[in-house]
Order: sequence, then C-alpha cells, then structure tokens
Amino acid sequence: MNQLLNFNWIEIVDIALVAIFLFYISKLVRGTIAGKVFSGYFLVYLTYLFARWIGFEYITRIMEYFMGVGAIALIVLFQQEIRRFLLQIGKSTSLFKILYDRFFKTNQEPENQQFKPIIEATKLMANDCTGALIVIQRNDDLRKVVESGDWIDAVLSKRLLVSIFSQYSPLHDGAIVISNNRILAARCVLPVSDSDNVPAIYGFRHRAGLGISEMSDAVVVIVSEETGRISLAFDGELISINPNELEEKLTKYILEEERKTEPKFVKRKNY
Repeated sequence: MNQLLNFNWIEIVDIALVAIFLFYISKLVRGTIAGKVFSGYFLVYLTYLFARWIGFEYITRIMEYFMGVGAIALIVLFQQEIRRFLLQIGKSTSLFKILYDRFFKTNQEPENQQFKPIIEATKLMANDCTGALIVIQRNDDLRKVVESGDWIDAVLSKRLLVSIFSQYSPLHDGAIVISNNRILAARCVLPVSDSDNVPAIYGFRHRAGLGISEMSDAVVVIVSEETGRISLAFDGELISINPNELEEKLTKYILEEERKTEPKFVKRKNY
C-alpha cells in the first residue's frame, strides 16, 4: 500500500500527461464512428488485462495477438482522426502559428467591406432557396481543395457568387473557395464529416461544410436548397443563423480571430 502511495513528481507528471492525452483523444472521436470503435477496442484491452491478472493463459495469448494486429488496424481506421488531431496540435501551437502567419498569411487583414458581396449574395440566395457552399480561407492551406475544383481566380462580387450557384450554372455543384477577396475556384470537393451530432435536418452540403471546418480553420457559409436556411461552420461546429446575424458572425470568426495572431510581415499565398 505504501508503494502505491509513494509517487515521485515524474510519475505524477507522467500520469497527468496520459490523462490529458486520453481526454483529447476522447474529445476528438466523440460522436463519430471512430469513437465507437475506440470504445470497443478499449473494452477488449480491459478484458485482456483482466484475463492476464486472473491467469487465463490461453485466452491471454490469443488476445495478445489480437492487440498486436489491432494496433495496426486502429491506425488504418483512425487515419482521418489522427490527421485531424495533428492538425489541431499544429494550429494550437503558438510558435507554429507565428511561423505560419509569418510566411503564408495573406498580405492584408480584410475589412468589413470585404464581407458585403458574401452577405448580399447569401441573403439573396436564401430568399430564393438557392443552395450554396462558400469556404472562406483564413490561415490554413486549402490547396488540395482548390485543386479539386475548377480554377477561377476572379474578384469577389455579389453577381458572380449568385451566378455560380444558379441552378443553371455548370459550376453550382460543390463549394467555392474565397481567399484574399478573390474567388479561387468553384465545384470544389470537400471532406464530409462523419459526426453523429449533425441533426437530421442537415444534408450532404452541411456535412461537407462541417468537414472542412474540422480539417482547417476556414469559415464556411452554407445555404440550404430546401429551406433557404443559412448556417455557419467553424472549428468543427455548425450553427444556424438568421440573415441579420451573418455580418456579426463573419466579423467574429474572421476579423477577431485573425487579430489575435496578426504578424507584422506577411506574404500572399500563390496557387
């Protein structure tokens, strides 16, 4: 008993780090299919420890083989979650953010005026129940997303946004990516979120918007084709808003977040 209570500070720190690691892992996979797989694997591991403690030799050996193969299987099953975990670590590291912003951030902080074409076009499309998926790039590189669509590189405008998402436009399917007050590409393919927490009223368009917000720090404006409802996806969260809240939310998620890590010197991205 005394040996159990005789911890040194290194062991205490070690236990605390393990607890923090498990907490972030559980937070990352909570509500997803991977979370259920992780829970099942954890129960199997507890069963293995119990069998070894009791002294069940044969079942222990079988489960040892299973645990060895299972570790490799987990890497394959959790590849998206592992990637998301590493992305979150990178985004949350202050030194990384300083270096990233120093070399890759766009050359000027956007003003409220920049949101005007997005706001006006979104309100018009919401009134007409025109489906739209607008990805506003911030710091993270969206090169792969841009390359999945049709290159445009045009000045952002209300008319162009409405024209792209018109049902008669060949570019209306998929998402558009906006960066530095320009529309980089249309018909872009986004990663789809597998979260179980997405309400049933939201469809594939909303899951795609939520998916890119889980993988990056982009802000996504979504207009439902069925109801005209406006939604915003940011940092892995999906919220429904009314048209009058759009400017306020864009200012909060883009301008205020960028001011927190504003570098003195910046360099524009080149695609």
